[in-house]
Amino acid sequence: MPKVKAEKKSRIHGEVQRQGIQFNKDFGQHILKNPLIIEAMLEKAAVRPTDVVLEVGPGTGNLTVKMLEKTKKVVACEIDPRLVAELQKRVQGTPLQHKLQILIGDALKTELPFFDLCIANVPYQISSPLVFKLLLHRPFFRCAVLMFQREFAQRLVAKPGDKLYCRLSINTQLLARVDMLMKVGKNNFRPPPKVESSVVRIEPKNPPPPINFTEWDGLTRIAFLRKNKTLAAAFKQTAVMSTLEKNYRLHCSLNNQAIDPEFNIKTKVEDILMELGAEKLRARTMDIDDFMRVLHGFNSQGIHFS
Repeated sequence: MPKVKAEKKSRIHGEVQRQGIQFNKDFGQHILKNPLIIEAMLEKAAVRPTDVVLEVGPGTGNLTVKMLEKTKKVVACEIDPRLVAELQKRVQGTPLQHKLQILIGDALKTELPFFDLCIANVPYQISSPLVFKLLLHRPFFRCAVLMFQREFAQRLVAKPGDKLYCRLSINTQLLARVDMLMKVGKNNFRPPPKVESSVVRIEPKNPPPPINFTEWDGLTRIAFLRKNKTLAAAFKQTAVMSTLEKNYRLHCSLNNQAIDPEFNIKTKVEDILMELGAEKLRARTMDIDDFMRVLHGFNSQGIHFS
């Protein structure tokens, strides 16, 4: 039995080993090899010769080299030192060398410099935190053209009522305009991933909506925990009530407001939802305006989500 397994593994990795690099699946390393897709991504990003471009997970540099040819500078963030060495070797002694800056380390823990665009074949397991790291980055960038696992991309663009509509959808769409650009089959990568991919364009809203994102995130977290349930049911959970009561008492204490001895958080929450006519709303069909109204309704009554 082990022999069959070993043969299968060596067949899968044969081409990779001939390249001299064993890709690390823990880092989600799937190298984009189709030059037509690379060209299409650069075209959709409307790359200018004066642009500084951020790339997360450059791999062996197929996309990086094309971007270096068309831009002022590429800042490539790579966690794997072997691929960093490969990338450096690829541009060494060429006119592109001085245009490449490599940040070695985890993109999620790295302080990102200024950039105009972000273009990347994103390591799938950091997709969600990376999107929000980019959207909360200042100063603003112009747009990001990013390759994701297809279902993740579909969640980013999903609208209220869609099957895949979720917290990721609304939190992203609050901060940015998101468009699906193209589908990319698994045979365009080496080694091929198990899933299909898609490229999306994310353009931050500048200026951003006048909203405290931590508060917003706290509300959507409660509402989408069970997105098919009504808000009245979502708020009834003991842990939710307990957090909101703690936040309310803190708010009153910071603002020197007395709390009625008869105060009951459950009644307060029910009253606010009734006043807003929101008790029967369900997260799966609520849009940005619905959530803004609910957030404002709670905040104006001293109830906070962060």
